[in-house]
Parts: sequence; C-alpha cells; structure tokens
Amino acid sequence: MTLAIVLAADPAAGHLTEPGRPAGEPLTERLAAQWRRAGADDVRIAADLTELADLVAAATGPVLVSGADLVAHTAVLKHLATSPVGPTVALVLTDPPAPGQATVREERGQVVEVDAADATGVFGGALRVGAADLPALADAARRAAGAAPDAPDARLTDPASAPGVGAADGGPRDAVDRLVADLAARGTLIFAQRVRLLVAHRVGDEAQRDAAEAAVAAVDEDRAALKLSVKERDDFFTTFFVSTWSPYVTKAAARIGIGPTGVTMVSVAFAVAAAVLFGVGGRPALVAGAVLLYLGFVLDCVDGQLARYTRHFSAWGGWLDTMADRFKEYVVYAGLGFGATHAGFRYGWALALAAMTLQTVRHMTDTWYGALHDEAARRPKVVSADAGGIGGKLNAASTRVQADTGSVSYWLKRTVVFPIGERWALIAIAAALFGPLVALVAVLVWGTLAFAYTGGLRTLRARWMRVPVMATVDAGLHRDDGLLARTLPTTRRPLLLAVLGALGAAGTLVWALLAVHGGGDLPVFVPVLALVLLLGAAQASRAPHDGSLDWLVPAALRAAEYLFAIAVGVAGRAPAWLIFGYVLVLTLHHYDLTARLEKRQSAPPLHAATLGWPGRSLLLAIGLIAGYASIALATLGAYLLVVFVASVVLAWVVLPARARGGVRSPG
Repeated sequence: MTLAIVLAADPAAGHLTEPGRPAGEPLTERLAAQWRRAGADDVRIAADLTELADLVAAATGPVLVSGADLVAHTAVLKHLATSPVGPTVALVLTDPPAPGQATVREERGQVVEVDAADATGVFGGALRVGAADLPALADAARRAAGAAPDAPDARLTDPASAPGVGAADGGPRDAVDRLVADLAARGTLIFAQRVRLLVAHRVGDEAQRDAAEAAVAAVDEDRAALKLSVKERDDFFTTFFVSTWSPYVTKAAARIGIGPTGVTMVSVAFAVAAAVLFGVGGRPALVAGAVLLYLGFVLDCVDGQLARYTRHFSAWGGWLDTMADRFKEYVVYAGLGFGATHAGFRYGWALALAAMTLQTVRHMTDTWYGALHDEAARRPKVVSADAGGIGGKLNAASTRVQADTGSVSYWLKRTVVFPIGERWALIAIAAALFGPLVALVAVLVWGTLAFAYTGGLRTLRARWMRVPVMATVDAGLHRDDGLLARTLPTTRRPLLLAVLGALGAAGTLVWALLAVHGGGDLPVFVPVLALVLLLGAAQASRAPHDGSLDWLVPAALRAAEYLFAIAVGVAGRAPAWLIFGYVLVLTLHHYDLTARLEKRQSAPPLHAATLGWPGRSLLLAIGLIAGYASIALATLGAYLLVVFVASVVLAWVVLPARARGGVRSPG
C-alpha cells in the first residue's frame, strides 16, 4: 500500500488560491487528486510536520511526500511514484532555487549532497521514501518540527518581503526541504528523478502558478511520455537505428495490451530462431538470421520502453530482462559456433566458448566498476583527492566527453566499448555477408580491444578513487565461494590470489590443448596444480576486500572457473557442445547474482546448493582424473540447471505467493 502525503505547511497551502479559480482550488487539493491518479492508494493532507511524522510512523509501504507549492504534470508524480532506480527517490529540477528551497548535487543519478556549493539542481518538493527509510523520515519530520516550527512566514504572504537568501545560505527552510536535507545528512541513499519533456515547477505566488499551469497545458502529456520511454542516453546503433522507430512499436504494444514480459519472450524467440538459422548456414538462412537478430534487438529495446511508457515495473521484469539479454546473446554464439563447425572449421565451438567467456568476464567488470563508481559518488571527498594525478585527469576528461553529447568524441567513446547494440549489429552484418566464422572472430577481436581499453582506463581511475567497494557488500556471496571456501584457512591479498588462480586455469587449458592436438593426455599433476591455485584463491573468501582494485576479484574468479572447466573438458575430450552448455549454465548462475546485486536483492533461495566455484572445480578435477570428464560435466551441469530453475521458481513464484497468501505467477 502506497501512502501519499501533501504537506500543507509549505507556501502554497493557503496562499496560492484566488476567487477566480473553480471552487477556489488550492494546490493541496489539486496535488492530492494528482497523487490518486498517479497510483497512490491513500492520500492525506498533513497540516504540519508533526502530523506527517505520525502518518509516516503508521505506514507499512512506500510513502510519497510533496509540498504544497508544486505544479506539475500528473505523469511527473507517477514517474516519481513508480521509479525503478531505488526505494527512495527525490524530484530534482533545473529551476533557479528560490529562498527556502534546497539545492542538490547529484552524481550517477544519486543525490550525494544537499545545499552543495556546486549544486546541479534544486529539490523539486516531492520525494518517494522506501519502507526501509520510513523510520528515518519520521524522525527527520519530528526533529524538523521541533527545531523549526511551521509558523507562517512573512515572505509567503508578501513576496516582496522575502529574504534575499536561500536555504543553502542559511535562510528559512521550507518544510519539505528540511526533510530531504535531514535524510541526506543521515546518509540515506537518495536517487534523483529528473524532469524531462514534461513540466514541473515550484511556485511562490499566483503569477508563478499561472505561468506553470500554462506550461503544463502546452505539453501533450501522452506524447511526452512516449518520447520519455526512450533512454535519454543510449549507444550509437540503438540511438540511430532502433530508437528512431521503436516507439511506434511500443505504442502499438501498449494499445493491444502486450506487457513488457511478453515482448521479452518474443525477443527471445527471435534470437533463438536467428541462432538456428546461423547454424543451418547458407546465404538465405544467414541473411534471414541477421534480420531476425536485428528485430529481436529492437524488441529487446521495446520491452524496456514499454515498461517506462506504461510504468509497469517489477523486480521480476528487471531480473528477466537481464537474464534474457545474456541468454539470447549466448545462444546466438552457440548457433554461430555450430555453423562455423558445420562449415568445416574445426574450432567453431572453441570460438563461441571464447566469445561467451570474454563477454561474461567483461560484464562482471562492468557490474563491479559501476558499483565502485556509485560508492565513489557517495564519497566525494575521497574522489577529489589527488585530482592532479593521471586518474584524476582521466576522470575529468571522461566527464567532459560525457557532457558533450552528440560530439564525435562522445559517440566514439560510447561505441569503442562495444555495447550490446554494436555487438548485435556486428554479428548480424558479419554473419549475413561473410558467415559465422567471421562473425565470431570479429566479436572476439573487437571485444578483446574493448576489454583492454576499458580495463586499463578503469584500473587507473579506480586507483585514484581509492574506494573499497567490495568491503561494502557480502564478498562471500558475490565471489560465489560456497561452503568449501569457508572451511579453508583465511589468507589476505584476494586479488593477487584470484589472478593466480585464473593464470593457473589458463595455463592448464593451454597445456590441455597442446596435449590433445599432439594426440597425448594431460599429465595428472597439471590439473592438480591448477586446482591448488584455485583453492588458494578460495582462501581469501573471508579476507577484507578493501583494496582499490578488489572490485576486479569477481571477474578474475569467473575467468578462473570457466577456463578450468573448459580445460577439464578439453583434456577429457568431452564434446565441444557439452563444454559450451556447462559454461552457459554457469553464466546464468553468475548473472543471477549480478542482477540481484544491481537490484539490491538478497541471495537466491538455493544459493548454497550450487556448491560454490571451488566445490564445482574440485568435482570436475576428480572427474577428469578418474577418466569421466564428460560425465562430470554433464551431471554437474544438469544438476546446476535444475537448481537454477528451482531457485527461480522459489524466488519469483512460491515465496511471493506465500507472502501474498495466494498463488499467482509473476507478471
């Protein structure tokens, strides 16, 4: 249940009315009606901060709070109420701050400081507070009520007498602004909801209200909402070859009642069909596969646009979108690998495996670098240190390029990192024109260069940031260590040990390839030595991950496990498709963890049953030494797939149904 509270203690509560308006409509009543249309289950008007605190204390779900001086499209309030970026979100405007209004500084979508000297916006007088932050909101309201009673201010009835100072300069603070300032001071994680294409203004007199209402009336709310469904900043291919026409598909899907999940499923079907056609080979099939792959990517964009347009967000939908994206890409790699092998190239599956492993490790670094950057944004003083060093210069240069939207350097920077749109475009074009082998080689070459470029620059910037991001999360969970790692003695230097484990696995794979190519067998001591290095990396499970580069640990561990599994399959002469299938199951498990990290969700219900990467690697090593590598890969892979599916059913069907007291599939 969502409660919306309009705080009548702010200026427009009684001042911004006039006899000429229908029923003398005060903004408090208008805002209350808008909150109802925006989806609030219960709407209250609080006379002061004390009453607001009492209402918040009794609330059990998210609370929407607004002052009484806001004139905005209802869609603005609905976007705030349904924002998927975080539990607590504040409306941020670009208007000049008026006296009493709080200014904010935001980085990476987070409000990192209120009343900052280098403010990037002004608080819009409305916020959504998640259930976990309600005690802080209630306490902030009580403190604000006691420290600054909501007595009438002369500037509200006589704008000419308003003080010449704003809240940032120590002037009188509006009631709702005191709340957001207090929450920020407590360290509450607040995300920013910007207003784009729509209209929202805080008003202080009738002239401002008239101007704001005229601006609201001048904008077609539905048309603006459709345009807002497209990401503000996207990659080159998506921006110019997809988003130019995908909103029409989004509008059609909304009209006929197809939800985002349905669009995602159709997109998966298109990608699977493209993979089959790539495997079949022949020019007509390759061209048809390329067209289906492009259309599948369009639908991949449409499902997000449809969710933003209809405001139908859910944790299930976000999780499914992440998992579907990876599954679609990797099943296409499988089709290309089969097609290249079918066309006579001996190592088609090997290239597909390399592409999948490389992309997964890249994604792990992307996820953890994003977490690092978010943590750094919340620690501005740490980030500002050593601004003259190479990391600081790179950070400043990157900020300048990102701000120069539309420039050649901006698009080059967004393209060189090889995002998903560019990957799918390259695959489609290369497969249609030259075949599966060239498509896989092109993906590997560009992907390797992009990994080197982003990895090098991010490492330098991370050393400059000096933010121990792994120290702020459950390292054991996201390392995916399992029970075996927790029973080993603890050793420090987690990154060094993870890298050594990855190098040992890589060396084992190279040795296995050479041995098999020469018609021999891999010496037993080689996988045993690699396993020792892997278990050495597992010993750092409980060690502090407080180094500036420890955000690389999860990616290094993923590389170590995947390479070791591939080495076991190669040494045991397992079918290439079986090795690919086993690693694919591992990637699904690990993407599940990263999706939960990004959505701030708890561990999967059956996470302990996945054995952890040390346990899985040990079982594969035993299978190889015993001469049953294929059986070990097939059995363990099938087991992990069953556990993954069961975990998904528990997490998204059974447990939510129990919480609701009924049974219903996720939507």
